[in-house]
Amino acid sequence: MDRITRTIMLAGILATSQLSCLNPFAPRLDTQPATQICSDLTSIEDVLCTFRNAYTFKDTTLYGSIIGKDFTFTYRDYDQGVDVSWGRNDEMRITYGLFQSVESMTLIWNTEVSSNGNDTSYSSVRGFNLTVTFNPSDIVRVDGYANLTFVREKNTAPWKIAQWRDESNF
Repeated sequence: MDRITRTIMLAGILATSQLSCLNPFAPRLDTQPATQICSDLTSIEDVLCTFRNAYTFKDTTLYGSIIGKDFTFTYRDYDQGVDVSWGRNDEMRITYGLFQSVESMTLIWNTEVSSNGNDTSYSSVRGFNLTVTFNPSDIVRVDGYANLTFVREKNTAPWKIAQWRDESNF
């Protein structure tokens, strides 16, 4: 075998070996972001996207960007048999405490069950699944519905959440 033939064969073997050296135990680096990039909050889907990202990144600044100044959160205290509500300042303080005390959070928005609205006010009841990991042995899963009211000053302004009634199993 002459020198040129050996060089061509060696080059072919090297090229083939490069293609076949994919290690299944060392997959390629995932370059896709785990979360979506949300735009300017001029759609309800962008607000929900930002909400999800705020929980994922445990970012109160991001979360605060979607909470209206006259925000009200309400949930049912089944032990006491009453509805409990609070405003924006308490919501931000409580959310900050939650974000600081957990390892990770995963929020999945499900199908919109009902909706009603116009260009400046929109109500939506949407299913969600929330997984809160305090540590590997303490994981809480919350499923339910978020009854949300979104408002904005004009049809080109960003939407903000004005009311959130939690209708979950927690």
